[in-house]
Amino acid sequence: MIEFLQNNWIEVTGTMLSLFYLYFSIKEKLSLWVFGFLSALFYIVVFYNAKFYADMSLQFYYLAVSVFGFVSWKFGHQHNTKQTLLIRTSTFKHLMCLFLSAFAIFLLYYFVLVNFTDSPIPIADSVTTALSIVATWMLARKRIEHWLLWIFIDAFSAVLYVQKGLYTTAVLFFIYTIMAIVGYFSWRKLMLK
Repeated sequence: MIEFLQNNWIEVTGTMLSLFYLYFSIKEKLSLWVFGFLSALFYIVVFYNAKFYADMSLQFYYLAVSVFGFVSWKFGHQHNTKQTLLIRTSTFKHLMCLFLSAFAIFLLYYFVLVNFTDSPIPIADSVTTALSIVATWMLARKRIEHWLLWIFIDAFSAVLYVQKGLYTTAVLFFIYTIMAIVGYFSWRKLMLK
């Protein structure tokens, strides 16, 4: 066990920070963005070493969106009022725009991964990355449907990480899948209040 921790300390640290991120996300606490930022720093290294280049680039996005999310949650206002940002649902039109955005991001990542990297799984890596970008943006804007996206992304990613031998990260994403379900119902309860 000690040898595993010594050999995988970057992944283990990123995993622990990610668990704090998830916990504070479910609790709708501002500190989630700090832990998200820190975990992204560690996972840049983890995914680079595993040749998950799209997931690695996603961590750079997480760094930026963590800053955006922190500012949005701390100082953001609802519809030009003084009211702080509230959990809300997306309209069908908004969801379609997000779907089209995810599809465009997928195509871009897939093109880059196939033509400019040695990625072993360009389709899967592109799908999870594109959906993660959209889901994280939705979280920053407190859209409840982001949890539904995370359920799929996290379960799918857990399988990919097992196949790549990233067992600590696979366990993290299995926990993420369960907690995304918990998060959805927790936010739904808060929203209905």
